[in-house]
Amino acid sequence: MAVVYVARSAALTKWASDVGQGKHIFKLGVAADEAAAKAAIAAGWGGETDWKLVHAATVDEVDEDDALARLGRREKTIDPTYYPRLKGATGVFRITLTNVQNSLLVAKAMTADEPLVEVKVKPKDIADYMIRNAIA
Repeated sequence: MAVVYVARSAALTKWASDVGQGKHIFKLGVAADEAAAKAAIAAGWGGETDWKLVHAATVDEVDEDDALARLGRREKTIDPTYYPRLKGATGVFRITLTNVQNSLLVAKAMTADEPLVEVKVKPKDIADYMIRNAIA
């Protein structure tokens, strides 16, 4: 079993906002188990050590390159060769909030019990969206 996780750094988000990448920057990764995921998050990426786990899901064996490619079809990945601050960190994505909102609205529309109202997106919703698109 593999663990697909989503992490976020407040300092890297501030930097990304300053360089024009927006404020919804998240890192998707795949680890062998939960301990390996926590160790990777503690080590950090992009010169930042304030990374926090937003959400993780245990799935059947999945390759990290395949998961990144699947999510890359829907969301824009930040190129680590173009931004030297990322120093080779793969899996850092710029998430478009409207894509997440549309996904949540479609999910609400499929259930007859809930009325369709405007959705306020939280970081956990973004992480769920990323994991769902990375493994499907």
